[in-house]
Amino acid sequence: MWVAGVDGCRIGWIAVLMRADDPQAHRIVTAPTLAAIVDAPEQPAVVAVDMPIGLPERTQGSGRVPEQLIRPLLGQRQSSVFAIPSRRAVEAQDYGEACAIAAATSDPSRKVSRQGFAIFPKIREIDALLRARPDLIPQVFEVHPELAFWALNDRKALNEPKKVKGVPYGLGMALRRELLARSGLLPCGLIQSPPPRGAAQDDLLDALAGLTVALDIARGGGQPFPDPPGRDAHGLPVAIWTLRS
Repeated sequence: MWVAGVDGCRIGWIAVLMRADDPQAHRIVTAPTLAAIVDAPEQPAVVAVDMPIGLPERTQGSGRVPEQLIRPLLGQRQSSVFAIPSRRAVEAQDYGEACAIAAATSDPSRKVSRQGFAIFPKIREIDALLRARPDLIPQVFEVHPELAFWALNDRKALNEPKKVKGVPYGLGMALRRELLARSGLLPCGLIQSPPPRGAAQDDLLDALAGLTVALDIARGGGQPFPDPPGRDAHGLPVAIWTLRS
């Protein structure tokens, strides 16, 4: 069985594919679409992707339930968990329009961050893919890298950021690689691999974090927040997954 950890990158998506029963069988790929990854020759049975799945019609509080549940666990890293607004706001193509719709469909009223708006095209892509191909729903799981690292760090918040002012931070990147190595789930050579063209080192690191969750799910583990996952109006799951302790 093959599994995949996936993150967005400049040219589309970066994925690390691995055989669950043979960690030496792996490859790092980039693709313009998520469909190209789920339909890769390896046919990954579990795909853990760092992108929101399942959109609310309205939001109560600071985003979806999964976001509200995991933020307190992450300490100073909780700012990495964006508040995803309503489906109508995510579907808006213009930033001002997205802000207006988000404010009208949230309680308390909240607009959209620029960082959040930047990932809306990828949220729309995964949403459209899963709605068009519901057979993929049982094998595609939403993850968040910092929640994966929290689990790998004995369920404690990390004390170093991954980035500072948008630039990869050496100590934080090294800490996360150390946690990946300490887990014993991934080959050290893979953890130290350079990213392929079109992806950054932190994109690869996030995909590797997702891969650890995919491996855990494939082996009968995995923990969703909330548990059990919710469902949106289109039947898509609403939960962020991490490794089970």
